[in-house]
Amino acid sequence: MPQLLHIDSSAEMNTSVSRALTGLFAETWRDLGEGHTVVRRDLHRDPLPHLPDAGLHYAARLRLDGETPDAAAEALQAELIAEVAASDVVVIGAPMYNWSLPSTLKAWIDYIHVLGTTVPFDTPERPFAGKPVVIVSSRGNTYAPGTPGEGTDHTVPPLQQVLGVSLGMSVEVVVAELTLAHRLAPLTALSGQAEESRSAAEKSVRTLAAGLGTRS
Repeated sequence: MPQLLHIDSSAEMNTSVSRALTGLFAETWRDLGEGHTVVRRDLHRDPLPHLPDAGLHYAARLRLDGETPDAAAEALQAELIAEVAASDVVVIGAPMYNWSLPSTLKAWIDYIHVLGTTVPFDTPERPFAGKPVVIVSSRGNTYAPGTPGEGTDHTVPPLQQVLGVSLGMSVEVVVAELTLAHRLAPLTALSGQAEESRSAAEKSVRTLAAGLGTRS
């Protein structure tokens, strides 16, 4: 059965655009048939502890003497890695927080990016290579080419680096901009542009979910 791993990290429970878009992805996925299942991990409602031991960055065989992470932390890391491994597609809600990632999402990245386990080091294996992952990013302002914010998006590029370049996953990105146009007076004039961006993101999410779900 095709399985989707649905990850959210927004701290906004009621009006989050990233949550709405990942939810639309999951809804579209389920609508493809009863066999299309969804595993949910909400990193805000159920936050992960920060990585407690630097030894968890490495497979056990690569750790130095004295690097002996707590067994519970190792078990949690194994659980998170297994969730990705068991899924055919991953969708991640990644809102921009202060030009960067929510700390909850960064903690998840730190657990699953492991040299010698999910990332090649002394062997060539990359277990997640080619696995589709859809990054759904929302941001209050616009960071499009030609705008004053161009080049200051530190949310999507790090995820592309970790998930795509390092883990070898097949990355797709959906972006909704100007999500605060309805809330902040200086952005009110851009409300129409915000609606267009949201509509385009919804269309992209539906298209990707249907395409990846059919292929899985």
